[in-house]
Amino acid sequence: METKVKSKALHQFQEVTETIINPELKKWMDQGGKVAGYFCNAMPVELITAAGFFPFRIRATGSTSTELSDSYFSSINCSFPRHAFDMALKGEYDFLDALVMFNSCDHIRRVYDHWVRQVKTPFVKILSLPRKAEQPQVEWFRSELNMLRESMQEHFGVEITDDRLREAIALHNKSRRSQRALYDLRKGDNPPITGAEMLAVSVAGTAMPVGVYNKLLQEMLDDISGADGHSNYRARLMVIGGELDNPKYLKAIEDQGGLVVTDALCFGSRMIWEDVDETADDPLTALSRYSIAERPSCARMYTQYPKRLQYIRNMVKDFNVDGVIFERLMFCETWGFEQYSLTQDLKELNIPLLCMDREYTLTAVGQLKTRVQAFLETLGR
Repeated sequence: METKVKSKALHQFQEVTETIINPELKKWMDQGGKVAGYFCNAMPVELITAAGFFPFRIRATGSTSTELSDSYFSSINCSFPRHAFDMALKGEYDFLDALVMFNSCDHIRRVYDHWVRQVKTPFVKILSLPRKAEQPQVEWFRSELNMLRESMQEHFGVEITDDRLREAIALHNKSRRSQRALYDLRKGDNPPITGAEMLAVSVAGTAMPVGVYNKLLQEMLDDISGADGHSNYRARLMVIGGELDNPKYLKAIEDQGGLVVTDALCFGSRMIWEDVDETADDPLTALSRYSIAERPSCARMYTQYPKRLQYIRNMVKDFNVDGVIFERLMFCETWGFEQYSLTQDLKELNIPLLCMDREYTLTAVGQLKTRVQAFLETLGR
């Protein structure tokens, strides 16, 4: 599906998704700025921003093999951590001053074990991420964040005050609101942007300084205001899943005639659908509550499945979705459980569902296209 958006900002976002070290990141580093990497969208990036660092989400864009990391991982490990760690072993992430990780899944947990031994990142910290979303877990995670704050202050000689945290929360909330404004534009009959374009916007937000990103987001919103939208699509689709940072995957879907109008992805709506509380007395507690209990949860939060199902139902209704595509990285047991549950529940709700297993790199495109074509035929639109 060809783009109808004439926007320099969108073009810049799309360029950012095609490489690791983009021009804005390079500019930041040339000016002496420090960069802290992170893997999971449960990371409160406001804490990194409040330290004066650039929060950069780890991807494996551009990786073509796992020849080095295969010495540390088995063939039945998820391909994303294998590609990401392979790039780290090749020095692609030597620019990081810090890396913050969670025990988000066993595959990512193993990356930490190897990274601290094999990669010379100056500061590496792993935090415990709860699997429940109640008050004891919020308090637990707050203590984890406080340990991270104290460790960064001691190691880097910076101050991460409550006032700086509040400023960072306001800055990142502005990003979230602007992205949600783009999602709102996709609710209409003729959405002005495609799902692939929206994913590029979302990914770019994890790879650019937040101030620069907010400015470009506003430019893009101005550019598409009143623009002609897409009307020649066969079905309105929603995509659900975990690690998906490649807009070309959604473009392959949309080239078959389906238009992705919304998602529940960890590089998508789940990052931005709620704001962090800017009025809380303790900003660190607000960040903990947001990460654990308030934002749309990941499949690893097992007790939150009913809320996730309701989130999907609301999306299907609000965006007038005709069918749902569930994408899962091979050997991801966390999303495998979710796939089983959703298959049963969406069938009962009479919501058409296509489940797709995939590798991190964009392979088997022919099979993807064939299955999407067949799925669109079943929707009968």
